[in-house]
Amino acid sequence: MSSEDLEKYETEMELQLYREYRDIVVQFSYVVETERRFYLANAVDVQVRNAEGEVYFEVRMSDAWVWDMYRPARFVKNVRVITFKDVNVEELDKPELRLPESGPFNET
Repeated sequence: MSSEDLEKYETEMELQLYREYRDIVVQFSYVVETERRFYLANAVDVQVRNAEGEVYFEVRMSDAWVWDMYRPARFVKNVRVITFKDVNVEELDKPELRLPESGPFNET
């Protein structure tokens, strides 16, 4: 396989992965970024640990999807990540759960 073929393959895999992400993101509550990977998850627990002066993060996720084009099974029940780098956790917006702008749930 030439380097051009490899580059084309990787581009196609990234596009396929993006399409999968786009279709499934609504099923998850959180986006989690570590220095190595990107995850979608419905439960996230981040603990700051300290071992002999070394500070690190332990991230546990359940009901997760892993952004990794080389991984054949991206949906996983549980994930545990140990990292010395920053961890970013964001709650996803769920527009279908928003209350209507007018109605009995809003103050007048």
